[in-house]
Amino acid sequence: MTPTTILLVIAIYFSLLILVSYFISKKDEGNDAFFKANKSSPWYLVAFGMIGASLSGVTFISVPGWVETQKFVYFQLVLGYIVGYFFIGAVLMPLYYRLNLTTIYGYLKDRFGIYSYKTGAWFFIISRTVGSNLRLMLVADVLQTLVFDHLGIPFWVTVTVTLGLIWVYTHKSGIKTIVWTDTLQTLFMLISVVVCLVIVSQDLGLNLSNFSSFVANSEFSKTFFFDDIASSDYFWKQFISGAFIAIVMTGLDQDMMQKNLTCKTIKDAQKNMFWFTIVLTLVNLSFLVLGLLFTEYAIKNNIDAHGDKLFPILANEHLGMVTAFFFVVGIIAAAYSSADSALTSLTTSFSIDILEMEKKYEQAKQEVLRKRIHVMFVFISIIVIIIFKYAVGDASVIGKVLKFAGFTYGPLLGLYSFGLFTKLKIKDVYVPFIAVFSVFSSIILNLYSMDWFGFAFGFEILIINGLITFIGLLCAADFRFKKT
Repeated sequence: MTPTTILLVIAIYFSLLILVSYFISKKDEGNDAFFKANKSSPWYLVAFGMIGASLSGVTFISVPGWVETQKFVYFQLVLGYIVGYFFIGAVLMPLYYRLNLTTIYGYLKDRFGIYSYKTGAWFFIISRTVGSNLRLMLVADVLQTLVFDHLGIPFWVTVTVTLGLIWVYTHKSGIKTIVWTDTLQTLFMLISVVVCLVIVSQDLGLNLSNFSSFVANSEFSKTFFFDDIASSDYFWKQFISGAFIAIVMTGLDQDMMQKNLTCKTIKDAQKNMFWFTIVLTLVNLSFLVLGLLFTEYAIKNNIDAHGDKLFPILANEHLGMVTAFFFVVGIIAAAYSSADSALTSLTTSFSIDILEMEKKYEQAKQEVLRKRIHVMFVFISIIVIIIFKYAVGDASVIGKVLKFAGFTYGPLLGLYSFGLFTKLKIKDVYVPFIAVFSVFSSIILNLYSMDWFGFAFGFEILIINGLITFIGLLCAADFRFKKT
């Protein structure tokens, strides 16, 4: 595809999203629609839309690129997700609905106090700001190479215009719009994956009769690793880490839970989580299979394409116009379904948790303030993405995202675990210090664990981080009183 054609696809795509946004915001706008979608979202739309928001452009590019070096290691993590999602549906969502929360960090205020509440919200804001913009940076970089470099448009302009367009279709109705636009974007992404699978399978001479055996017999399809317990690829490390990653990056993440909290009832929200789990597992497996086929194709044809460059190079230079078209559609859909909800959830958490504007300001002032905060996070995202562009190395971005999550979501894991599984009160004022100490301790352990213990931490550093927070909270507990 020519850069002009790709630019036209992007323009049509955003025009469609803005059109959807126009009709939705025409009926409902304001803070209640922006934060809660008026508690009226159909559960099946939320479930389907969450697929795109969960995967993002990182999954679209990095998971297929991971297969060459990591084989199907990632699927061990995905299997762990299933356990985590069950815990979210059975334990966390009933809690959030019972407390009638706008943001999930309101639980920490109810359970521990104001310092814990603010700590949880700030850790989410930092985590989501870094994680979401790292994901978007990857996609922006690919589009820059494919399109905007050829047109003489600098990277900062690409990022600014992209985030500006996201602001256009989210600034009025926020999460109410996103429930619908994410559904549309997820559909585009899944269609693109299926089309790319079919095309590369045909080029490899595969059909329904030999497809499964080809995948099973490939050296890249090894999934379970039980050989070396010290390795970060060891099955139980990956599986248990996957369960905890799902809990913290979905169940303790305002971005993902905000969509769930827009369902009418807890039963609808739990149905959403059930079907979301099934579909997401199958979609992740599809991405791994796609990566296997791409890797085999590159080897067969002596193509020098690896890691995060594998999918873009094959789709745009070797597999024909149709594949290139659906690659562009898929990557745009995957990237922006994650970015738009991130901006909305960041705006929500900062407005409700940090500024507590519902308590401090009248309705008219709240809406003005919320709009300003939304714009503020657009500018923050632009700055962070530009910094990442020059700071991130060539390693797979999904590995960086998950590793970073292990450091920043660990304190949230410790706080919620302590709140759910003990009845102890704590000296709330110490919580920010405990959380920061936990992060720095886990970073040091991650850096030196091999030298100290002969043991490499993988994504399970998240569990260690949460455990350090839990122990710190236990030390700060007030044993004279118990939560009643």
